[in-house]
Amino acid sequence: MDLFSRSWTALRTAVADLPDEDFERPSGCTGWLVRDLVCHLVIDAQDVLITLVTPAETEPTVDAVTYWELVEPPTGEDPLDALIPRLAAAYGEPRWLKFHLDDIGSAAGRAAELADPAVRVSTRDEVLTVGDYLSAYVLEWTLHHLDLIAYLPSAAEPPAETLAAARASLEKIAGTPLPASLSDTDALLIGTGRRTPTDEEKAALGDVAAKLPLIIG
Repeated sequence: MDLFSRSWTALRTAVADLPDEDFERPSGCTGWLVRDLVCHLVIDAQDVLITLVTPAETEPTVDAVTYWELVEPPTGEDPLDALIPRLAAAYGEPRWLKFHLDDIGSAAGRAAELADPAVRVSTRDEVLTVGDYLSAYVLEWTLHHLDLIAYLPSAAEPPAETLAAARASLEKIAGTPLPASLSDTDALLIGTGRRTPTDEEKAALGDVAAKLPLIIG
């Protein structure tokens, strides 16, 4: 739960520190500008709040790793994916997007800190503990932090400890470790298809390369 708070706080701080012009730059999410990604984070924060107040009585069906499913790469045809840019544009000025993310994002962060990690909650027709749910989101926040700064070299990077935790989660999803020669950032970018590996990196990946990329959703 501490890693959830660290990753989420770092991501929201990075957004808050962006100059307005950066909201019109591309993000690491194909087809989305930075403003679109920030709008998506607002919806993610809403999902966290909703999930934390949706208790479940049945046994868990997933954990922090199996919560994520491997999906096909986005095509832009998903209705929600297509809606995000329109919602983001409707904010008009970056300051309103910043305000909304800070407002609902802070609430989601406080709710996570106050939640009992042993309590079971329901989301996406699955049941899992709060602890597992928040652990799963460390991967989400860290990947989106990398998406946020993909074309913003001066922006703050994710904390080292959350990068390491996200890498560990991705390796569990893959069912195999990624080469130690890859930094945590490169492992996450290459592992999720956000960056194409170099020839040297492909050689280091060996048979693992056939399992990549891992598109999670």
